Formats: sequence, C-alpha cells, structure tokens
Amino acid sequence: MQQLENDIRAALSAAIQQVFSVSVAAEQLVMQPTRKEFAGSFTLVTFSLTKALGKGPEQIGQALGEWLMTHEARVSGFNVVKGFLNLEIADREWLRLFQDLVQRPDDAPVPTGGPQAVIVEYSSPNTNKPLHLGHLRNNFLGYSVAEIMKATGATVTKANLVNDRGIHICKSMLAYQRYGNGETPQSAGIKGDHLAGKYYVLFEKHYREQVKQLEAEGVLPDVAKRQAPMMLEAQDMLRAWEAHDEEVVGLWKQMNGWVYEGFTETYATIGVDFDKYYYESGTYLLGKERVEEGLQKGVFFRKEDGSVWVDLKEEGLDEKLLLRADGTSVYMTQDLGTAELKYNDFGYDLSLYVIADEQNYHMQVLKAVLKKLGKPYAEAIHHLSYGMVDLPSGKMKSREGTVVDADELVREVVAAAQAATLEKGKIEGLSEDEQARLFHTLGLGALKYYLLKVDPKKRMLFNPEESVSLEGHTGPFIQYSHARIAQLRRKAAQMGINEKAYFLALPELQKSEREMIEELARYASVVTEAARTFSPAIAAQYAYDLAKAYNRFYAEVQVLAEPDETKRAFRVALSAQTGRAIKATMQLLGIEVPERM
Repeated sequence: MQQLENDIRAALSAAIQQVFSVSVAAEQLVMQPTRKEFAGSFTLVTFSLTKALGKGPEQIGQALGEWLMTHEARVSGFNVVKGFLNLEIADREWLRLFQDLVQRPDDAPVPTGGPQAVIVEYSSPNTNKPLHLGHLRNNFLGYSVAEIMKATGATVTKANLVNDRGIHICKSMLAYQRYGNGETPQSAGIKGDHLAGKYYVLFEKHYREQVKQLEAEGVLPDVAKRQAPMMLEAQDMLRAWEAHDEEVVGLWKQMNGWVYEGFTETYATIGVDFDKYYYESGTYLLGKERVEEGLQKGVFFRKEDGSVWVDLKEEGLDEKLLLRADGTSVYMTQDLGTAELKYNDFGYDLSLYVIADEQNYHMQVLKAVLKKLGKPYAEAIHHLSYGMVDLPSGKMKSREGTVVDADELVREVVAAAQAATLEKGKIEGLSEDEQARLFHTLGLGALKYYLLKVDPKKRMLFNPEESVSLEGHTGPFIQYSHARIAQLRRKAAQMGINEKAYFLALPELQKSEREMIEELARYASVVTEAARTFSPAIAAQYAYDLAKAYNRFYAEVQVLAEPDETKRAFRVALSAQTGRAIKATMQLLGIEVPERM
C-alpha cells in the first residue's frame, strides 16, 4: 500500500510540473485516505498548493485530475470536493497489490527503522497474592507489545521481574506464621498464590484492628499505623530476611515456592510466556551498590537518620528515598539493579516497562536517577503506562480481598463464551474435548480483546457479559469471521476450486472487493503505527475493521455460488487472504482464532 501511495505522489508531482510548470516534491504533498462517503482511495489536499500554484483549490484539483486521467494509467477516475482531489485507482493496480500480498510469507517482518534490541518487562507480580484483573491487562498488554515489536523484525526479550521480597511479602509470611497452623496448598485444596493472598488479607485484617485499638487509646492515626505491633513485627522480619536469618529465609522460600507454582499455572491458562525471569531478591544488592556509587559521586546524599536520598528538583521532580534509615531497600533500589542487569544481559536499545499509570512518578525518577549516575542505558528506558481497570462495583483493593481474581475471571468468561455460542445452535463435528478447547479459545479471546482494544493510556471499565458477544466490537465476532472463512475454504476445496487460480486480468472489481484489498494492504502501516505508539489497540481496531469489511463483501457478492470460474476463484483467494490477515493480526494480540465454531 505504501508503494502505491508513493507512486501516486510521484504522479501528482509530475502532473503539477506539467500543468503548472511549478516543481513540488512528492513528499511535500498533503495526502490522506479518501473519506468513505466519497469515491476514491487517495485524496490530495489542494488548499496547501494555492499559494505555490496561484490558482484556487478546486481549479487545481480539476486540472490535475484531468491530466492524470490522460497520462496516468494507475488512476481510473477522480472527483473534486472543494479543496480535495479524490483519486480512484485502476482495478489492475489493486489486483497487482493483492498478488503481492498473497505472495508475502506469513512471517515476513515489517521493517520500521525502529529499535532492534528490545526488552519488554511485564507482569511483575508480588509473591504475596494471586494475579487479578489489573494483572491481566498488564500481561496481555506486555505480551502483545512484544509480539508487535517482533513483527517489525526486532529481537525481543519478554522479561518478568518478580517482586519476591519486601514488606508486603513479610506481611503474608508473618500472618502465616501466626495463623497458618502448617496449612499447605495441598491440605487446603487451593493454589499456592491464593494461599499466600489469603494470609496477606488476614494480616491487614488484624493490623487494622490493632490500629483502631491504638487510636481508641488516644494515639494519633499516623502514629498508630507505624506503631501497630504487627507492622513492627513485619519490619523486623524484613530486617531479619536481609540479614539472612535461616528461619525467615526458609519460610520465604517455602511460601514463594507455592506462589510460583500458582503463577505458572495461571500464565499457561492465559497464554503468556517469558524469556527471562528476574527476581528482586537477586537485584536489590546490585541496586545498593549503585546507591553507594551515587554517594561517592556526590549525586546522592545521606540524611541524619542514615537514609539515602536523591535531589531531583532541577528535573522538576522532588527528593526521592533510595535506601531506608535501617539500611533496607525500597523499590527504587532494586530497580536500579534490574535496569543494569537487563542491559548487561541483552544490550537493549529500548527497554519497555509495562507498569500502571499509578507509577508514572516512580518511572520518571528511575530514568532521572540513572541519568545522574551517567548510565548509557538511561535514555533507552520507556514507561508504557496504562490505565487501571474498573468494574461496575468500583476499584479493586488487594489488601481488603476485593480484587477480581484472574483464575476465577477466566473461568467465568469461558463459561459465558460457551453459553453465548450455544445460544446460536448446536456445534456439529466437534468432540467434547474439542468443544472445551473452543470455548476456552473464545472466552480467553473475548477477555484479551476487550482489555486490549482500549488505548493503553485510558482507564477502562470491564464488562464481562459484553466481552463475549458474538456481535459488535468483540473478540468472538472477529473469531467467528475467521471460522466462517475457514469453513468457506473447506467447502471450496471439496468443490475443487483452486483459490490460487485467479487471473490479474479480471474484467472489473466490485466495490466491496476493492475495499477488501485496500483493507488488507493496510497491515504493514498498522504494524508500523502500533509499534511506534506501543498500542495493541491499533491492531485490535484493524482486526475488527477486517472482519467488518469481509462481512460486507460476503453479503454483497456471491463467492462459492458465483457462476464465473475466474471470479469464483478470485473471491475464494480474497477470502483466504483475509483469513490469513485476521489470524496474523489476532496473533499480535496473543489471541487464537478457531477453524470451526
């Protein structure tokens, strides 16, 4: 599509020279896709040429259109609407373009000139609770962006930084120590990550009770929160962990092991993976070394209580804590170490952090601190900030146990997808196991698509029932469109129709056929824009546009019933290429498309 646009630009530049004897470079012309209500594919904005050519915009458009009709075979028609020259492209050009698309390998990259060594860090769970709905948006977004960057030809590493140490983890450990009575995932009959989450909630319950008791005794609220016995014990446990206390470390390993097993199961269920794991317990010490380095360089400073800070007022930020007074680490400490480890491992020229917008300030500080330390990879860091996911019931809170559990949500959307599919009628030709896999594919596709179709920067409201609909802007609608194409191809094969036996010399194309080819030709530009903006929403919208365009095409022309052999073969080929494009685009989103529904 880009090459065709470049050809039209060159032809317009030549036309201006011939008609007006004025030289205007092709790249200086203002062109855009023609609006749907007008005939044409490319539109030249003639308003921008009036000064250079000394003519009115409509006069310019009419003169250029007439010249192109006489001298440019690629143009088959034109119309002028005020300051816009709309150009219709000859059918043979669309057929040549379609042939190029058919011959393009499925795994051919879309070069963009962008970064070539990319690391995408996503998921980054805490080992004190299971994954929830917010984590799902994070995981789906990170996985999809990694796939989009791969499609540009970049070498991409998917990384997961596990937050496996810190005060939150100690809270779960302390509650288990007090109230666990030796319970295990096996004895409780629940996943290990859910078991850890149970004790995190239990800690908060007893901690709040202690705070209320202190406040009732006249202690100020802020002081009560700091002096509650359970908080003090959790802080003692963190210091013991950093001092390598054998008992504390043993409990930490045991509970983290349970959580890792639970995470692994969830990741497999939701269809995301990682090339490299980092653990905060393995990066915070290197981060402490960088803090010491900053002190020696004089870019950090130590307060009277022994805590270490950085002054970022010149950067428009504030003072930021890097190390607590008791010597224990904060998140920033380990982030300094992790950034360096990732660079040493992969030498990235782009390091994407998929983190909620609540951490915008934190990520600004990280980049600013690394710049102060003179690290060469500071400029390569980019925060892919995304909005939170809300439910009709409001915001989720892990510590109060009001989160929407990821495992439970997946089960619910799979069940909803099953019900929505069976409403359309009985599924023929699939065994029970095949039907179960289909419902999982549809449910997970519905969930992923719903979370990815919204621009990452926007906060969103998740509606489970709407997500599984087979109609409208949903994943199942697109999946159904692919299944329809697969069924058509099976029938075509049974009829002996060779989808590759079409000819470039078709007498003419129907409007819906031209629109379908034009839509298919947008794939490269979609990948380019999605990679530039790190937005799977662009790919999601394109998949929907493809499915809508195909359904219009399917409704307006005969395919298998077409009596003309050449037209029939071409339309089957057009259907097949659409199926390829839908599949490739949905793969960028991490979504499978079924062959049968």
